[in-house]
Amino acid sequence: MLTETHLLQLIQLASPALPVGAYSYSEGLETLVHTAVLTNAERLEHWLTQELQHGAVRVEAGVMVRAYQAAIAANYAELAAWNQWLSAFRETEELREQSWQMGRSLVRLLQELAPDLNAAIAACGEQVHFAIAFALAAAHWQIDSNAMLLGYLHSWATNLVNAGIKLIPLGQTVGQKLLLRLHPRLEETAAVALTLSDSQLECCSWGLAIASMNHETLYSRLFRS
Repeated sequence: MLTETHLLQLIQLASPALPVGAYSYSEGLETLVHTAVLTNAERLEHWLTQELQHGAVRVEAGVMVRAYQAAIAANYAELAAWNQWLSAFRETEELREQSWQMGRSLVRLLQELAPDLNAAIAACGEQVHFAIAFALAAAHWQIDSNAMLLGYLHSWATNLVNAGIKLIPLGQTVGQKLLLRLHPRLEETAAVALTLSDSQLECCSWGLAIASMNHETLYSRLFRS
């Protein structure tokens, strides 16, 4: 169970106030709204649900478990390998750059908040993915892996719901209702991520990949992905 201290540390990691620039990314939602694929809260909920059940974020959660375990064991070679694996896994330049940029921002913050992580950070190389940096912080602060995943997934969902609120647009109350309905899906994804074998780290995210690639050529953009 989470202690009060662990809970507060997790809330800080998952907070929209964390200075990593998450608010500037839509992960393809801007393209989907522009092309009228996402026109209301129900369609946005369906998209996010499919991503949680079958998409890249599910695989990312599975990799986080491995990075978390490697960090606890101080197995820096394995930690670096999974960080490199995530780089190869990213399907588009925008998604990879998003993960790297947010990771760099979190790493800079952790170097101030948790200097003991410097060796683990250095082992990952110049580009550390956000999911890996998040797992490093959770391991350092002894936040249990399930809570780590729930915090990470909730932060991911919150950011994309907020993007939908701006783009579709939706009201704030509608957005909060949507986020609340996603809670069971977040719990399911976290539970599955803890049980995935290496051979099960696969996804069906061609829709996200196409939306992301097309985002690069949109005439007008509010978001960076």
